Amino acid sequence: MRAAPGTQLAGGGGGLNGRARAGQDETMLKDALEVVRLSPAPMPEAPLQGPAQALYDALSHGAPNAGLLARARNFLNVRLQEVHDRPSDMPDDLRECAAWMEGKAMRVGRLYADYLAARRRGGPCRYFTSRAHALYFLRSIAPTKLVDGAWLYGLVDHWDDTRFHPLIRIYLEELGDGVPDRNHVAMYRKLLAASGCGRWDDLEDDRYVQGTIQLALAYDSEHYLPEIIGFNLGYEQLPLHLLITAYELDDLGIDPYYFTLHVTIDNLATGHARKAIDALRLAMPAGSDAQAFYRRVIDGYLLNDLGAGTESIIRAFDLERELVRILRRKSVFGRHMHSDYCRVAGKSVNEWLADEALIPEFLAQLQRHGWIRRHRDPNDSPFWKLLVGDRAAMFGVFDEYELQIVHDWIAGDAGRGDADRFGSEPERETRRRMSFRARQTLLGGEETRTADDAADAGDFDAPVRALQAALVGRRTRRERMTMLAPLLSPARHASPEGLLATRLFSEELRSSY
Repeated sequence: MRAAPGTQLAGGGGGLNGRARAGQDETMLKDALEVVRLSPAPMPEAPLQGPAQALYDALSHGAPNAGLLARARNFLNVRLQEVHDRPSDMPDDLRECAAWMEGKAMRVGRLYADYLAARRRGGPCRYFTSRAHALYFLRSIAPTKLVDGAWLYGLVDHWDDTRFHPLIRIYLEELGDGVPDRNHVAMYRKLLAASGCGRWDDLEDDRYVQGTIQLALAYDSEHYLPEIIGFNLGYEQLPLHLLITAYELDDLGIDPYYFTLHVTIDNLATGHARKAIDALRLAMPAGSDAQAFYRRVIDGYLLNDLGAGTESIIRAFDLERELVRILRRKSVFGRHMHSDYCRVAGKSVNEWLADEALIPEFLAQLQRHGWIRRHRDPNDSPFWKLLVGDRAAMFGVFDEYELQIVHDWIAGDAGRGDADRFGSEPERETRRRMSFRARQTLLGGEETRTADDAADAGDFDAPVRALQAALVGRRTRRERMTMLAPLLSPARHASPEGLLATRLFSEELRSSY
């Protein structure tokens, strides 16, 4: 095999190596992008945070101080001004809300039946063009999913007021009632890790808007009760995109259970959607205050429309643009890390990476000179072999998500139809039924393990033991609930002590009925 055309392999005083023959390709691959290990590169600057991300990160650390609370309140007030004059599909009369939600659920059901019929006739996926596209989506919604249910946290302090029990029950179920494998945040963390998407701190700022709204509501419930009820009313309805997302993730071999769980738990008959209606009825004031309260409920409902939504995120995906973004980010680290042994179109790799604007042209030159052979199996491309394999010269430079982007971009047209690799339609349908209805049974003891089962594991579970010790002597329910409530916060509920606190809080709440 010849060296990639036009690639200069400079060693010592040599220039173009015209004697590259079959059998020398592996040597070329090892030497071409040799990493300089003895000269540390300067640390790159951290990417600038947008306003939503900065506030999201600050609120993620726990209860805000007065200054941070003021920032969060200002953020919410601006968002509420954005939606105040927007049209809403909510009925003007509270008594019509149940019928309105039922009508929406029926429309979603009909549309999903049409989608399934089209897929059975051989129609394509509606959302995801490739596995890389699906992983891009999972990363992009991480800031929202990792605060799942947060908007209801502030209501746990009102556990002794039966008007708020439907909302508190929703929150506790989002937290899995203290069972680790049912806690929604813990579940999504596992999904990200299993999909190679553990890093998502470089997202665009609009990806943080929804999560920031939820966190801001979490810590200011006394000020925004009607908006919280309205937000919850919108969030707990079953959208068409959730059903389609679960179906197509399964097609691509990505576990859809996080999404299918929400299909069942948010049902209108007995699930969160029904509890959302009950909560609105119970909290609605009587008399002249009702109209103003309901107007604020509608504004809260409209907050669901802000930020990047599921379909806008899916439409925003462009495979080559995402590849270029990743390479530009990597170039900050890599522009000082390569030797001058490999030259592409007359430039060293360091020179190509020194200017982020050159990345698209660098990719074009790698194709022109044979390092990347698009629309073919990526294993046919020498560049891909630098990234993967036991002796790959750049092993570990790209994480799993980034490798999937590179892989799918190289594969191009040759990679279309990836869903077909995961079995026949009957086989996929059986797997869907298993993940939809039988996952809890399949996981068995793993899902029913509770947080305090590991209390004898040593120092790692010291916070759990400390909580258990602190509860000794708290004889009244109020004392216990007051101690447990802070551990149910968005920042702490998925921790071992938070999971235990959630389970105990849930048991206490049930016993108070």
